[in-house]
Amino acid sequence: MLKYKIVIAGAKDVGKSSLIARFCDNIFKEDMKATIGVDFKRKVIILKGAHKDISLELNIWDFAGEEKYRTLFPSYTHGASAAFILFDTTNKDTLNDLDNWIEIIDENAFPNIVKQIIATKIDLKDEIQVSVKEAEDLCKKYDWCESITSTSSKTGENVEEAFIEVVKKIIKINLNICESCGEVFNKKLRNCQYCGAKVKEEISPFKYYKSSSSRL
Repeated sequence: MLKYKIVIAGAKDVGKSSLIARFCDNIFKEDMKATIGVDFKRKVIILKGAHKDISLELNIWDFAGEEKYRTLFPSYTHGASAAFILFDTTNKDTLNDLDNWIEIIDENAFPNIVKQIIATKIDLKDEIQVSVKEAEDLCKKYDWCESITSTSSKTGENVEEAFIEVVKKIIKINLNICESCGEVFNKKLRNCQYCGAKVKEEISPFKYYKSSSSRL
């Protein structure tokens, strides 16, 4: 089974633990306890391949947002394939804090790490402090930021979709599928490691996504 590490970054109370709980266990708690130090969850998903299903294990690392725990974060970015950077749409200070988290990731993670900015708590429409323009202006600062994904862990809106899109980007960067035998292998190889066939062109290793648990 292919395994990928994903780190979740963001200030205190932006909803990191709630996002993970919704994705991994399909639950939401109003009184979610704050993470102390580091927390970890594992999720198995299945990508429907062109010839057969591709199983992936996501190892998701959640980091406390308090300043005293932030020193732990750099070491945990090593080996990560993706990073979610969260801000709370009801707290503008958390948007301004994103630059610091992104800087830590850029300085310590692999250069090809997939980064995705996530806006949380969009269900709290009457309390929103961050305008669409402010979020878009932040995105424009980074050449890797194609868009910001707006989510609600309470309703489940866009939570699973956010993870799906990031996994697709990880796959696109790292994997190819053999046209001869249908096996998935490292894109850096010029020949399939299973049947030896030469790679003629890059082929997407999946058609569509399905989760190992019920859809949200």
